[in-house]
Amino acid sequence: MAWSIAEVARMSGVTSRTLRHYDEIGLLPPAWIGSNGHRYYEETDLLRLQQILLMRELDLGLREIRAVLDSQLDQVAVLREHHQRLLAGRDRLETLARTVGRTIAELEEGRGNGKMTRINKPENLFEGFQAPSEAEAEVRERWPQAWEQTRQAVDAMTPEDTERWQREVTAQMIRMAEFMVAGRPVSDPAVQAEVDANYRQICRFWTPNAAAYKGVGQTYVDDPRMRANFDRIAEGLAVYQRDAMTVYADARLS
Repeated sequence: MAWSIAEVARMSGVTSRTLRHYDEIGLLPPAWIGSNGHRYYEETDLLRLQQILLMRELDLGLREIRAVLDSQLDQVAVLREHHQRLLAGRDRLETLARTVGRTIAELEEGRGNGKMTRINKPENLFEGFQAPSEAEAEVRERWPQAWEQTRQAVDAMTPEDTERWQREVTAQMIRMAEFMVAGRPVSDPAVQAEVDANYRQICRFWTPNAAAYKGVGQTYVDDPRMRANFDRIAEGLAVYQRDAMTVYADARLS
């Protein structure tokens, strides 16, 4: 069964213009084009569109999305990682919603009674908010000056700068995942060239020595949130990235 571009646009909420753009850049070509010039899509194309929209929701750029879809990575595994991340985000938002709702109820109760508002359990005010992980706190403690420099640099970034930086980081992660899936050792020159790009990117904020750069790599593994960011691209990527950074630090920064 096939669906016209108009039907796909109606089902997905993606405009026909966007679908044509996806075709032009090779991201989502139609299954075939009719004699009337209209694009038609089959079930595999709809599944690919779902993956595109999902990764757009996760802030990946179109170039990075195409790299993921065209790579040798297990698409089901990638989709499963995305699904787990979405479920975790949903659970956290639900917890935050309960926290805010409970606070509203307690404030309204105090206002309705004409009495001073009393919060029954102050600790409940902060349920659902993310605290820094132990690994993140360790980096902050061991390299406070670098942490502050990075924080100031990030705060000074415009939304456009942030989006561009996020896309660069994601593109690097995808290239590293492709090396890992291809079985290249972390000492491979191509892998180390990618790590060098990672190091230079970090140097935009601060310049880590060998020990600090190894510490950053270890944080990618130890921090659950950072590890999830890597492993949602490919399972085991955080460890692979850390090991490659260790090789780089020993060879180039010691």
